[in-house]
Amino acid sequence: MISQLSWKIGGQQGEGVESTDRIFSTALNRLGYYLYGYRHFSSRIKGGHTNNKIRISTKPIRAISDDLDILVAFDQESIDLNAKELRSGGVIVADAKFNPVVPDGIDAKLFAVPITAMAEELGTSLMKNMVASGASWALLGLPLEVFNKAVEEEFGRKGAAIVEKNIEAVKRGAEFVLEQAGGPLDAFKLDEADGMQKLFMIGNEAIGLGSIAAGCRLMSAYPITPASEIMEYLIKKLPKFGGTVIQTEDEIAAVTMAIGANYAGVRTMTASAGPGLSLMMEAIGLAGMTETPLVIVNTQRGGPSTGLPTKQEQSDLNAMIYGTHGEIPKIVIAPASIEDCFYDTIESFNLAEEYQVPVILMTDLQLSLGKQSCEPLDYGKIEIRRGKLAENVPALEGHDLFKRYELTEDGISPRVLPGEKGGLHHVTGVEHDETGRPSENAVNRQKMMDKRLGKLSGMYIRDAIRVDAPSEKPDLLIVGMGSTGGTIDEARRALAEDGITSNHVTVRQIHPFPTELLRPYLHNAKQVIVIENNATAQLASQIKMNAGFADKIESLLKYDGNPFLPSEVHKACKELSANGNVQRV
Repeated sequence: MISQLSWKIGGQQGEGVESTDRIFSTALNRLGYYLYGYRHFSSRIKGGHTNNKIRISTKPIRAISDDLDILVAFDQESIDLNAKELRSGGVIVADAKFNPVVPDGIDAKLFAVPITAMAEELGTSLMKNMVASGASWALLGLPLEVFNKAVEEEFGRKGAAIVEKNIEAVKRGAEFVLEQAGGPLDAFKLDEADGMQKLFMIGNEAIGLGSIAAGCRLMSAYPITPASEIMEYLIKKLPKFGGTVIQTEDEIAAVTMAIGANYAGVRTMTASAGPGLSLMMEAIGLAGMTETPLVIVNTQRGGPSTGLPTKQEQSDLNAMIYGTHGEIPKIVIAPASIEDCFYDTIESFNLAEEYQVPVILMTDLQLSLGKQSCEPLDYGKIEIRRGKLAENVPALEGHDLFKRYELTEDGISPRVLPGEKGGLHHVTGVEHDETGRPSENAVNRQKMMDKRLGKLSGMYIRDAIRVDAPSEKPDLLIVGMGSTGGTIDEARRALAEDGITSNHVTVRQIHPFPTELLRPYLHNAKQVIVIENNATAQLASQIKMNAGFADKIESLLKYDGNPFLPSEVHKACKELSANGNVQRV
């Protein structure tokens, strides 16, 4: 019996790879296993190689595995591209239709199953994904009735006849491969899971759920990979809470609509990726100048330009901090888990209204689209904070205006909603005085700039940095952000076996940078390595600029469109500890 296993299915985009993965993982989730998924897909609607990889474990996991136990292949290309990941003694379940061949040097058992032929016997080749699923599920020796239940949930809306045909497809695939193998494979039998129900979702769904819990009732957005699932989730859910989603003509309209709605008092968000964020920059400056709350989700992907729209990258950090012209206060938060995506979304709305600034929630493609298990969410932690929202404002005398931009000790002025008696004021994107009237007075300009920029002084979110199992004087400090956390944790376990002590810091507050919180860990470590998916070491540069210690900081960078593997981080950290330098992945 084994405690974890890795399974992958590959084929051409549009062949049912995604639905196969979804049903397979749903059934495993029903049994109580912890799951971590990774989607490698083409930036085309149909065609181009795609594969989905699921790591299955009896214990919590937050990283893709280095190797692979079972590969399900709909074409030879899937074998040629992915067989190198198979561990010695791994298994390939392939469609006999294309006469599958195991590449030279790969120690794997091939089961050629007439996947397409069996599906066609049942009336349509579309069911070949169910034949393949049944075959690989059977090899694991897991109960078929659990898988059939997942099939019912997937196809139930299409009627009983469709459900029955798909269950029959599963059965035929299972029977065929079990006859070939002589029964389930002992080397792939998983230990029993704990049986406890777990949430199983992508980060984008957690963000959507978090926005509803935060009181968001309007989302204005334009579709873009890998952010679109947030909008798709809220299209289904927001109307149930009296809210709505508006698909705008572009990202400029999306962000300006969000600014207007927030000004009116409706908690509103927008979501995009790098290209869309670029279009939003002027409007983000407007939100900063008018001190209007604004929440933007930026799901990073490969750039620049169209770049790699369906691949992993963390290269928008500098754009989020410095992209707007002029100088405004803003907050950039980087969730590192599915749970963070939920709670940090709620906190983003609170911070936006408390500090009256744009808040950017920074995720990456792997965190946004990688489906993962997470523990049940604690709704008791939710709180709504609306900041200095003024009510019952005294009536104005004569031609007086409300001091919407009043100079206060903490730099945060009282905010009123349109229609509030006594709250009449100007709103403009040009420099202005305390009532909002345009002003080019030099003294006023400096006071207003100081007021705005001083609002975030000393501001730290909960877990602005997250420190795991700190050692007092570690050999290494490993620093990461976003989806790299679980990978770093696995690498640290391997480093411990090598006798190398390490600390792990996840930077979650990207801007304003948590300098004073991070500095002691930098000081205590002999060496520091920063792990990030970009080519220019953007996080490492922020650390050096804000906290110093440039002489002991090295970077491990990966920008080929794929997330880090635990073995890559382990190798680089071991190399740094031994030789004092790191080679790029």
